[in-house]
Amino acid sequence: MKITDVIAKKEYSVSFEVFPPKTDTAFESVEHAVEEIASLGPSFMSVTYGAGGGTSKYTLNIAKNIMDKYSVPSIAHLTCVSSSRETVRDMIGKIQSAGIENVLALRGDIPEGCTDDKRYYNHAIDLMREIKDSGAGFCVGGACYPEKHPECPSKKEDIIHLKEKADAGFKFFTSQMFFDNNLFYNFMYRIREQGITVPIIPGIMPITKANQVARAISLSGSFVPQRFINLVDKFGDNPDAMMQAGIAYATDQIIDLFANGITHVHVYSMNSPGVARAIMKNLSEIIGKRY
Repeated sequence: MKITDVIAKKEYSVSFEVFPPKTDTAFESVEHAVEEIASLGPSFMSVTYGAGGGTSKYTLNIAKNIMDKYSVPSIAHLTCVSSSRETVRDMIGKIQSAGIENVLALRGDIPEGCTDDKRYYNHAIDLMREIKDSGAGFCVGGACYPEKHPECPSKKEDIIHLKEKADAGFKFFTSQMFFDNNLFYNFMYRIREQGITVPIIPGIMPITKANQVARAISLSGSFVPQRFINLVDKFGDNPDAMMQAGIAYATDQIIDLFANGITHVHVYSMNSPGVARAIMKNLSEIIGKRY
């Protein structure tokens, strides 16, 4: 099932992002965690892709298994910035052969020393053109940034680039994590004003350990509201309390999004079945699934 068909149902639902292992020895434990999350029956699951395709074989295996074994629609991430055209074309063919219908087309992080003159692809829109030229027929999604991309000089310019991606054929966008829903609502108002009408799926990151806060900020540049800082200050030294408080905070964000007209939310699971199950249980009556 294509993600656009999932979104068209207009039912309250939750999806999860998982990531593949970096080595063969870690594959079994990651596969077990992913299968536990898939067994919860999310609306779909996305599987990330290492820089330069370093984990590409695991991405495909996991995405196909999710789809075939649990009948959960899957999205294979595909990054391009550090890949050759031959590598990208090969991966497009492998994704298609695996029967995966959905791709999240991303630029990816730029490796150190990978200058403009050494890259065939510089932006996600370049990857989109490659996918279209292949004739694969994927439902292609992309990323968006409620607080703007960290490398973009202004929110205005960031929205211009997002409009270019929408016009190029991206069918939906999944947002970077955020911790203040008002930032997301403001973002939605601004992009709709600029004629961007494709579906936007908000991304929520449950912070369940105090040391995750600094990493989340460094990766995304996300604003952290004072009430969340207070939560970490109060419970960060108690792992069990921090886990419960972090899940409650993420659940509260999701419920508020649902109450304000959003029907689909994507959760960055960090491969934690316990966190995924707790969130689904907290939302069980809202999404109509008992756990």
